[in-house]
Amino acid sequence: MPPEAPAPDRITQRICEAIKDRIAAGLLAPGARLPSTRSLAAEWGVSRTTVTAAYEQLIAEGYLEARQGARTRVAQGLGPPPVTPGLPGPAEQSDRLSAYGQQLADFTPPPVAAGSRMVADFRYGDLSAADFPMLAWRKAVTGALLRREPSLRYGDPSGSPDLRAALQGYLWRARGLRCDAEQIVVVNGSQQGLDLCARLLLNPGDPVVMENPGYNLARQVFVAAGAEVVPVSVDREGLRTEALPLARLAYATPSHQFPLGSVMSAGRRRELLAWARRSGAHIVEDDYDSEYRFDTAPIPPLQALDAAGRVIYLGTVSKTLSPTLRLGYLVVPAALAPAFAKAKRLTDRHSPGLEQQALADLIESGAYERHVRRVRRRNGERRAALLAALSAILDDAVTVVGADAGLHVVVWLDRVPREREDALIARAQAAGLGVYPVSPLYAPTPAEARPHTAGLVMGYASLDEGTIDRGVRMLKEILKHTEDGGGRG
Repeated sequence: MPPEAPAPDRITQRICEAIKDRIAAGLLAPGARLPSTRSLAAEWGVSRTTVTAAYEQLIAEGYLEARQGARTRVAQGLGPPPVTPGLPGPAEQSDRLSAYGQQLADFTPPPVAAGSRMVADFRYGDLSAADFPMLAWRKAVTGALLRREPSLRYGDPSGSPDLRAALQGYLWRARGLRCDAEQIVVVNGSQQGLDLCARLLLNPGDPVVMENPGYNLARQVFVAAGAEVVPVSVDREGLRTEALPLARLAYATPSHQFPLGSVMSAGRRRELLAWARRSGAHIVEDDYDSEYRFDTAPIPPLQALDAAGRVIYLGTVSKTLSPTLRLGYLVVPAALAPAFAKAKRLTDRHSPGLEQQALADLIESGAYERHVRRVRRRNGERRAALLAALSAILDDAVTVVGADAGLHVVVWLDRVPREREDALIARAQAAGLGVYPVSPLYAPTPAEARPHTAGLVMGYASLDEGTIDRGVRMLKEILKHTEDGGGRG
């Protein structure tokens, strides 16, 4: 940190900045005379020497002009930029964005985390900081630091060879997924994986099949790429595959449909793979929380059934370790691996090396899988607490779906019409309860696919049992007020 300037120098700088600001705002026009050093010194309560130093600095920078025997003036050519007819003003600068930028400008931002002000926040995707394996992670990071290379250099864009080898073994043990390490591309979270898929596999106007409802950020990635998202409804067997349209890409969450929680049946998995072969399409299989299964047996991923190289498997540690690490991975067909590596290099060269090496050590030592077993038990306890509270406190006022796996459930509010959903959410937020609606996860069209009753996506992985119980009791009071008509305003 540079040493602090002496007091007279700081005052000189402040006088300079004040005069520059007045020039930029048009309050001092080109050619305007400045106050004498004596009057400005009196106004600021400083010596004339300090004001003289400020004027000399501004003259040196070209802001002021001084002539012998005349007052100091603002230099010509300064002031606010002129407004040229026909050229866009500041409010119209968004017109200069690319088509991609304009798509982004139209997206609705996600809800902002309320943090410590909440009595209970059921935001899905959040994890408990207490669950993070601090000691094991510190040991892995320290080991990676001690094994430093003789030179610091850019790494493989596809990811650390050690991590890719560790992931290859882990995916076989945990998911029955066979692949070569060369097929794995380490990415900065699943979101970058989706972005790479959209950039490499879609042209503007290409159709993309997507579950409805579905993951909103995936939809936005495809729309931003210029693709035409074709929503396809889901039911208790997952994505409905009986009449899929022709498309270049399909995005699906077959192991735990987001957000409704259904598991794609074996028959539909075969139909989806057959559709991809016939149409020459690829399938992005987002296996975002497959480690958390409670009342059902593990389901083999689509990739394990794919003999034609049509499936791109997307995984992440955001639900097992932390979303702040920004570490995920793609398993791509061997023919696509070189293109994905080149795209990753252009995007950001490679994901952070230290975190990759630490994760590789965590997996190789067995600490990662021990941690997964521990947090699966812990989140099973949270899930049980939430289901018990919903049953005991809200009883027949709600219907819960998607509770067999994952870290969230969908709670349908059977007595609250969808038209009151926004009012209910706002009232809950004002009371310190974080609840989040399911309706934004539906595609805008077709309208008939949208639910008639209000629904909530309730995550529980960041909460303890007491907070879960308090939150559900608060929800009961808010529902009572909304059902009585108090939420109409």
